[in-house]
Amino acid sequence: MKRLGLMSLLGVLFTSCIGASAQTVSSRPGNYSGGEGICDRPPRQEPKRENRVIKSGLLAPSERDRTDHHGFLTQRNTGLIRLLPREVFDWRVYKARGKLDLNGDGAYYSFAFISHEYGWGSDIELDHGKLSSGLAGADIGILANLGDVALDTLSLNDPLVSFLATYKPTRREREARVEQERLRYGFSVDGIYYRRTLPGLVDSTYLVRSVVYRTSDLLVAFRVVREDTDGSLIIAWKRLKRYGTPNLDYLAT
Repeated sequence: MKRLGLMSLLGVLFTSCIGASAQTVSSRPGNYSGGEGICDRPPRQEPKRENRVIKSGLLAPSERDRTDHHGFLTQRNTGLIRLLPREVFDWRVYKARGKLDLNGDGAYYSFAFISHEYGWGSDIELDHGKLSSGLAGADIGILANLGDVALDTLSLNDPLVSFLATYKPTRREREARVEQERLRYGFSVDGIYYRRTLPGLVDSTYLVRSVVYRTSDLLVAFRVVREDTDGSLIIAWKRLKRYGTPNLDYLAT
């Protein structure tokens, strides 16, 4: 009888997920409430990979930006991106002057897939001058502003990186939700403040540990090198570590 009861429960959850997936595929970026539970996401559709440095179009850093960071960009696992302010370009949510035929309108970036397209694997977002991570479902995003620290000097062995480098994401949904709430308000460890959302400040170097369940887990250091007249941020980044694919047990108590 217990086995039949469990099978019935799983059948209900599976049926619900089919309906939820059909509805979520057309959801607007940033529309996730963080409370969807077992049916968090649409079927996986990996975005098209971009060049590490886009050289033309609305998403391209300026030629001067590229020249200034030429030496840095010769290193492996580095890049230079432009993040567009969501409130200026997102025509879906903000009814703004969207100019890109791109889900997310250039306000999002995935360091795992090297893509601005919002969806599976988006690690950071720019909205009203603030950077955010942990953008969908039970995903966990942890940001830290290290101040005016040279990006080249940061490595996994740096004490400033230690907490995020050794952070172990939970495999239980309930604990992930608790961690999200903790990151909503922020906390300090060894004098460094960690939060899901922080102001995007020029000449500041950040760390982000982005745990996108069933997709990717990355530790990235990045620096806001310039703010453009339209509010977009030019960001130089380097990946410090790629961890194993994180999984989440939705049925664990």
